[in-house]
Amino acid sequence: MKYFRFLFFMACVLAFQAGVAQTWPFQDTTLSSDQRVDDLIKRLTIKEKASLMLYNNPAIERLGIQEYNWWNECLHGVARAGKATVFPQAIGLAATFDDNLVYKVASAISDEARSKHHEAIRKGNRQQYTGLSFWTPNINIFRDPRWGRGQETYGEDPYLTSRMGVAFIKGLQGNDPKYLKVSACAKHYVVHSGPEQTRHSFNALPDEWDFHESYLPSFRALVDAGVESVMCAYNRVYNEPCCGSQPLLVDILRKEWGFKGHVVSDCWALDDIWLRHRVVKERIDAAVMAAKAGVNLNCGYIYQFLPEAVEKGLIDEKLIDNDLRPLILTRIKLGLLNPGERSPFSNIAPSVVDGEVNRKLAYLSAVESIVLLKNNGILPLQRDSIHNLFVTGATANDMVALYGNYNGLSGNMVTLLEGILGKVDAGTVVEYNQGFLFNNDTVFQGFWQASRADAIIICIGINSLFEGEEGEAMYNAEGGDRSSIELPHNQVKFVRMMREKMKNTPIILVVTGGSAIAMNEVVELADAAIFTWYPGEEGGNAVADVLFGNYNPAGRLPVTFYKSTSDLPAFDDYRMRNRTYRYFKGIPQFPFGFGLSFTSFEYSHLRVDQTVYLTTDTIHFDLEVKNTGKRDGDEVIQVYIKDRDSADRIPLQQLKGFQRIYLLKGETQRVMFALPVCSLAHWNMENHRLEVQSGAYIIRVGSSSADIRLEKEILIR
Repeated sequence: MKYFRFLFFMACVLAFQAGVAQTWPFQDTTLSSDQRVDDLIKRLTIKEKASLMLYNNPAIERLGIQEYNWWNECLHGVARAGKATVFPQAIGLAATFDDNLVYKVASAISDEARSKHHEAIRKGNRQQYTGLSFWTPNINIFRDPRWGRGQETYGEDPYLTSRMGVAFIKGLQGNDPKYLKVSACAKHYVVHSGPEQTRHSFNALPDEWDFHESYLPSFRALVDAGVESVMCAYNRVYNEPCCGSQPLLVDILRKEWGFKGHVVSDCWALDDIWLRHRVVKERIDAAVMAAKAGVNLNCGYIYQFLPEAVEKGLIDEKLIDNDLRPLILTRIKLGLLNPGERSPFSNIAPSVVDGEVNRKLAYLSAVESIVLLKNNGILPLQRDSIHNLFVTGATANDMVALYGNYNGLSGNMVTLLEGILGKVDAGTVVEYNQGFLFNNDTVFQGFWQASRADAIIICIGINSLFEGEEGEAMYNAEGGDRSSIELPHNQVKFVRMMREKMKNTPIILVVTGGSAIAMNEVVELADAAIFTWYPGEEGGNAVADVLFGNYNPAGRLPVTFYKSTSDLPAFDDYRMRNRTYRYFKGIPQFPFGFGLSFTSFEYSHLRVDQTVYLTTDTIHFDLEVKNTGKRDGDEVIQVYIKDRDSADRIPLQQLKGFQRIYLLKGETQRVMFALPVCSLAHWNMENHRLEVQSGAYIIRVGSSSADIRLEKEILIR
């Protein structure tokens, strides 16, 4: 009997042990992160190590490690994963010139990301787009408006891009001292902005000046701000594939800048190393090249050859261990190796996803992004005097024009037409006709309805079917890029016909798009024009509130609007000469930083120290801004620096500060700026480093790059 009791007792003990998962030191949250990493690496086989360096990590059941897919997106809201708040496209967020708002948007996105992740885990869903590692933001410089992916960026200026990018990653990653809310990624490192059709094979050869003055600064800023990940680009730079470049990934990123996070390849970029760049012969050689350059995570399959490379002596397993370390650290920071995946962000309620608070934030970011391009006094529309309103155009009731690319989905999308209908009273007649087709130059309608209208709103422009990533823009035969920046011909013809037939009826243009559009003729024909970008789920409400004066617009252009494609250098020329407001010597249609208001502002009393020393950390200056009009509203004060004795390479001027402020009518506010002296540095072509030169500089303050109100010269000694 005692023997059977003993057997029963042992059976109970074994059953209990079988029902309790074994814990390992790498799961112990009381240990340091380095101790946890060391413990896990020593327990892994070489095949398991390689599997954890692929974006779609399989489970390692013997160690209790769950499968994990690193690929997720949240460019302007959690993307490709169903329900989420759809904020304005990134270029629209840049147009707000409001990095505090961008931080709030990113924080809201990370709330939704956490909630969606944990809900997915609770139902056993660990597939792509459910993880916590987000491959955003895109901080490439939008050097040419033909690039279809320029909509993903924060525009053409390194300083604006840096400010917006830093705000976005801080909002995503949170401020917990131990855990990341989600991990952000600065992409695409480093000289990468089209053409899309040749992105897997082209060799970017910017001169040394442009490389350091234009292409690197935003990446350096995000690394300094603590971005967790950097994505290496498809193309070559200076003859070396970005994802296999020792100078880019080791010398600059790791050694010079001190980057401690992980590097992820763009998806299937390691295939390009052997297949298209042809700098090595075989897949295994591409794996070795990337691993030796410090690519930690392979979006693709090439790293499955790493165990074979170790076996053949092509690479040392210790190097694999070093490459794996940052990935494990990121998983620890995200709480993914904690028992039960616990973290401070594990209990964000599902109700936050596209909830009321975030929808209000989507509205605020949309309305702040709208740029008033022209107004002869017709705006804002007066409800009492509008009896009949005619809305027309292919984007008026088009949901795609709200989304942009890399987007989420929402059941609360408000088209431009719906937004307008929501703002008029029951006694106003609103008629709608699409008017023209996106892809037809012969069919035009709506003139009969227009003949009765007190005002005509024509919704024109493009959507992400015209511009986007390679292969995604269905109306585009150029691989996502536009071959010309002009407004589609049939839209020009439609506006022209409407003006000819409705000679005295006010025409208001509402233009959608993710990049600069040359539209000289139609703007001339119209009484007013606003640019809305891809404004997100609240776009219709935001546009309507601007049209009817419920909101005073103050968006600013983060890119130069050129008059025609002929103003642009060759698309595949990566020199910055005659590109962007910093170097363009022509006259643009609308300059960088431009945007009108329903009120007016006066700048005065600029105060600044006339002499500054190189040993000084900061240049302090201030000015007064007064709202001299009849409406309350925002003003965006922009600070540009001009070198008085500019050499050929020195930019014509450079944005170095901005503030968006709200002023009541008649109110005056003193606005203060602090400009680091080091921000005046230029690349020294002889010493090959950034240096601040002594000499005269001009501080220029205004409402756009072409509307400078105050100037003062300072001397740096």
